[in-house]
Amino acid sequence: MAEIQIKNIAKNFGSYQALHDINLTIADQEFMVLLGASGCGKSTLLRIIAGLETATTGEVWIGGRRVDHLSPKDRGISMVFQNYAVFPHLTVFENIGFGLRMQKLPDDEVTRRVERTAGLMHIDQLLKRYSGELSGGQRQRVAVARALAMEPDVILMDEPLSNLDALLRLEMRAELKGVLADSKTTAIYVTHDQVEAMSLADRISVMHQGRIVQAATPIEVYRNPAAEFVAGFIGNPPMNFLPATPSGDGKWQVAGQVLDGPTSRSAPLQFAVRPEDIRPADSGLTATAKVVEPLGAHLLVTCEVEGTMFRAVLDSDLTVHVGDQLTLAPQPDRIRWFDPETTLAVA
Repeated sequence: MAEIQIKNIAKNFGSYQALHDINLTIADQEFMVLLGASGCGKSTLLRIIAGLETATTGEVWIGGRRVDHLSPKDRGISMVFQNYAVFPHLTVFENIGFGLRMQKLPDDEVTRRVERTAGLMHIDQLLKRYSGELSGGQRQRVAVARALAMEPDVILMDEPLSNLDALLRLEMRAELKGVLADSKTTAIYVTHDQVEAMSLADRISVMHQGRIVQAATPIEVYRNPAAEFVAGFIGNPPMNFLPATPSGDGKWQVAGQVLDGPTSRSAPLQFAVRPEDIRPADSGLTATAKVVEPLGAHLLVTCEVEGTMFRAVLDSDLTVHVGDQLTLAPQPDRIRWFDPETTLAVA
């Protein structure tokens, strides 16, 4: 069992507090993604779990054992970094088996593990090549195979696909989750790329300013963001926001339209809806098209609604020109509401 428990972790760099009281439990064999913009603390948290940074306060437990006082090599982890870090003077076989040789494992065990992990990463035909003869995607596969060959309790990955081109990233994403499921390894994966997070994760921990804002399944994070930051960060394009004022009996005025909303609130709220949850209609929000982007299967129309930018994803069969007046209706069951003071979601 390799359940990970992060308890009350905080990290200060001088007067700057990078992490604030982080609490998170990652189940055995779960694929957890730490997602956030640069500087949110996700890599710092990963390095604390790995033992490459020391927390100012708090505890790290792996498999029921407290490990924050242990060196990285004693924590039962392997790590894959953003750069490939493969040795150019060694063959693929020797690169994958390097850590196993350092552990002085028998030759037959080294061969078994190298061949197994090379097969998982589809590089078994490259074992005799030197890393200088490989493409970027192949080198990244070698780095992942080397980590898996250690048969760790936990594998930590710090933006391992960021140096690959778009097609290779798509290919690696398709393989990586299945490979880690087959290896029965608990994984923590750091990225700023929401597409990677949504496609790979069992759960996503969205981080902002050193805090975990929401930890949930990808679909939950997407459909029911717990805070305004999550709503604006997840999704491409992100959620639209408009101010909403109460008009009594659970009715809310949004850009001149009356919509059903929370019945227990009397202070102004933020109305939010995703661009893909908006449809042209006879009645709804009045919008002026400012930019029209044909994207194949759909049109991305950037509008102005009462002075606020508002995006809608519409059917590509529609004809929309810059300057057109549109009437847009949000799907009622997809509307979300946020408290402008706390920025948290309102039921």
